[in-house]
Amino acid sequence: MEKERKEKMNNNLAMDLEPEKISYADLLKVDDDKRYELIDGVPYLMASPSVAHQEIVGEIYYQLKTYLKGKKCRVFISPLDVKLSGAIDNNEEFNVVQPDIMVVCDKDKITEKNIVGAPDLAIEILSPSNIRHDRMRKLKLYQKFGVREYWMVSIEEQNIMVLTLSEEGIYQIAEACYLDEKVKVNVLDNCFVDLREFCENNNIVVEKSKEYLELMAKEAEEKEKTQQ
Repeated sequence: MEKERKEKMNNNLAMDLEPEKISYADLLKVDDDKRYELIDGVPYLMASPSVAHQEIVGEIYYQLKTYLKGKKCRVFISPLDVKLSGAIDNNEEFNVVQPDIMVVCDKDKITEKNIVGAPDLAIEILSPSNIRHDRMRKLKLYQKFGVREYWMVSIEEQNIMVLTLSEEGIYQIAEACYLDEKVKVNVLDNCFVDLREFCENNNIVVEKSKEYLELMAKEAEEKEKTQQ
């Protein structure tokens, strides 16, 4: 049985057209020391993260952890499985992901082994190997299952895209900013993530467009006028 299960997964990973679906229960029985995410029953192999990826994950996690001290919401980092549909029976769960960082505010979703149901906030750190996966597959998946806020953080492109779920259940761009800007966490009251010091300490020089710099200078000038 184990050989057949591995063959099924290998066939899925090798094919683009109509791969055979497997459940979370099937995935848990595979022991090959690799990490997978399950989207509509199709397993996707997760690449090993880079040092830069892990450093920025750690920084964002630390800031959220500090903010959430003494509050009901909790923050987690990968690897931790999220059963997005909330199915109790693992044989009926076909969408399981491992967000780089997530915030969960419903304690009933937190179990000893995994998260059952959509988190309130999911943050993915983009890399060349996962850009299509995070910007397309997981974006659609998070929207489908009602993840209230989704961040895509790109070290390579030096930006952060923040999406929030509308009343109609459709993602809208709440903010698009550079990596070294202070970013509001919409699902948490008065919470911000600030990576400016992180960028300075890691010699990350964010190259900003001429138009952006002119806009910032204009806003600073207008602010100065109002204070006079």
